[in-house]
Amino acid sequence: MIEGLHNLVIERPRSALREFLRTESAGGIVLMAAAAAALLVANSPFSDTYFGALKSYVGPLTLSYWINDGLMAIFFLLVGLEVKRELLDGQLSTWERRILPGAAAAGGMIVPALIFAAFNIGDADTIRGWAIPSATDIAFALGVLTLLGPRVPVSLKVFLTAVAIIDDLGAIVIIALFYTADLNLAALVAAIALIALLYGFNRLGIRSLWPYLIIGAGVWVAMLLSGVHATLAGVAVALTIPLTPAPGHVDDEHSPLHRLEHAIAGWVAFAIVPIFGFANAGLSFTNVTAEMLVSPIVLGIALGLFVGKQIGVFGVIWLMKVLRLADYPVHASGAQVYGVALLCGIGFTMSLFIGGLSYASDIYLDEVKLGVLGGSLLSGIIGAVVLSIARREPAS
Repeated sequence: MIEGLHNLVIERPRSALREFLRTESAGGIVLMAAAAAALLVANSPFSDTYFGALKSYVGPLTLSYWINDGLMAIFFLLVGLEVKRELLDGQLSTWERRILPGAAAAGGMIVPALIFAAFNIGDADTIRGWAIPSATDIAFALGVLTLLGPRVPVSLKVFLTAVAIIDDLGAIVIIALFYTADLNLAALVAAIALIALLYGFNRLGIRSLWPYLIIGAGVWVAMLLSGVHATLAGVAVALTIPLTPAPGHVDDEHSPLHRLEHAIAGWVAFAIVPIFGFANAGLSFTNVTAEMLVSPIVLGIALGLFVGKQIGVFGVIWLMKVLRLADYPVHASGAQVYGVALLCGIGFTMSLFIGGLSYASDIYLDEVKLGVLGGSLLSGIIGAVVLSIARREPAS
């Protein structure tokens, strides 16, 4: 299955997947630097300036709000474009290609959520964060794989990308269903009407991107006012962008979707996500106490990411192999697949994002940052060690 996908990726004249892997891998390294910078600034003499700036108002919203609800809408736009393309003409275009990464992603979302719930059951205030450890940060994970170089077969990078894309799709559904505030029905109806208009543009064959982007901005405003999280506007708009056919493929590389994806991918990877990381990873260690280290939120997130992800992802893959429903990605050993399952415990960007939706208290948010940083760091380091010493399967 993956070998056929690998050949498909190589044969296509301009592979968006290859470019995506390169962009996300390099962007992951930049994100690491941004997170480290945030921690340094938050624990420096400039910490008051750093935290104060994030809470300062720029127009009607705080700077932090513009970043988390404005810039991240573009991130979700890219996620929506990637999901649509991969489902229609990519590594997720058939059920045979979806079954293994889909099952692995499901296991990797359910088990961490159960671990978090086990630590926070009975507390109505903290249980809201049950989805925080369910997310995988594709940029960070691919960044670690890039640092390992040729030790990791391409098929595993493709597999990890597929798992993360399905994981993102699951996170989008979770945000829409469980992290929606009180609804403003008039604004929601307006958002739906604008999305329907964009769908009409698609059906009429309008290929210029400007009508979609201008109306899409209106969708974002309507979503912001509706109580449905504004970043979901990015996904909704992405699904209306035309993906026009080409001979032999569903996807023409010059289609509006492809053009928009390539136009914003670099900005998302090297600007938007690092800015989000810098704005949200800042944790002042003066606020960290011994009690915080063993709080239900910190333990639930850290163990959910580090323990839950590897059990959920690798356990499902192993079970499917035993039942002969699927096999490991081509040229990948069981140890390497386990190493990738560990890397799925790097939950930085989406975990912090869901944490911000779950809690308003600064104390809880500091615990979220501590849990995410701890669980992601453990997963990244141990995963990298496993992959660096694991042997790949020889080519047949």
